[in-house]
Amino acid sequence: MKKASLKDIAKKTGVSVTTVSIVLNGNGKERKISDSVIAKVERVAEKLYYRPNQFAKSLRTGKTFTLGLIVDDISNFFFAHLSKIVEEEADKFGYTVMFCSSENDEGKARNVLKILLDKQMDGYLIAPTLSMLPDVLQLIAEKRPLVLIDRFFQNATASYVTLDNYKGAYDSVDYFANQGYRNIALITNETEQIQMKERFEGYKDALKKNKLSFLPALVKKVSFKSEDEKIVIQIEKFLKARPDIDAILFTSNNLGVLGLESLRNLGKKVARDIGVICFDDNDLFRLASPGISVISQPIKQIGKNAIRILIDQIENKDMGQKHIVLSPNLVIRDSTPAKAVAVSAL
Repeated sequence: MKKASLKDIAKKTGVSVTTVSIVLNGNGKERKISDSVIAKVERVAEKLYYRPNQFAKSLRTGKTFTLGLIVDDISNFFFAHLSKIVEEEADKFGYTVMFCSSENDEGKARNVLKILLDKQMDGYLIAPTLSMLPDVLQLIAEKRPLVLIDRFFQNATASYVTLDNYKGAYDSVDYFANQGYRNIALITNETEQIQMKERFEGYKDALKKNKLSFLPALVKKVSFKSEDEKIVIQIEKFLKARPDIDAILFTSNNLGVLGLESLRNLGKKVARDIGVICFDDNDLFRLASPGISVISQPIKQIGKNAIRILIDQIENKDMGQKHIVLSPNLVIRDSTPAKAVAVSAL
């Protein structure tokens, strides 16, 4: 089938090629073209399966109508769902999204950003690793449209959309304490990334508020680069060394999944033997028996806000800093019963 052209649409609608072009570029109302003509052109274009020549459009507008998205791991529940929202929201503005995973590898992170820069994306959404600070600062200096997601750099004047990570951890530990748990462990990643540091501070401050001592021996940090099987073994060793642990806060859903495997291997029953709360929800936690309590992130809001800010930067040249910090939601399920209930169930 021959690809439909602007001339084909103009012939079918009885208007000029220029009018068709104006309408299909989204400038019909601005150029005072009637609603009936706009609707007619759009209807015929859809009927003819018209697809614009993106190369020609890019030459005319100076845009590629593509956005670059860099996340830790596209298969991770949080980032997979965030990427889907970003793609849906970008499509509403006529943009497509190119996805890249950094796998929290500093070298790979900078390399995938270079690839996206070479492809002349119109804007960038980045969950940065620590080594990307120089690249982020360069993007800012060049006034490239950029929004950081999930985390940010305190010494970089970039817009960002993130979670109140401190509150998520604080509320979780506070809830544990109110349920009667006293030896609350933290299992987290060994990193200086801001979101994990905030979760660590929330954990410590909530212990203090509830008159519980902060004990370094109750904190287990694992490397992002460790293989899953090794992390499971590390968590098992950690729990064996501290049999008094009665609750665990996992700072990511990946660690939560591996932690549940460790508990199963040790014969420890969630809720009966140990309380569990995990950052980020996923279907496994919701459908597990018992269901796992989680700090749920407003993924849709994160994606929508990030795209809105980025599109403003691209189309309206609004490069002012925008910092959006969204509130987490502590979702209580069966993995965190009151200790009195847990003891009586033994």
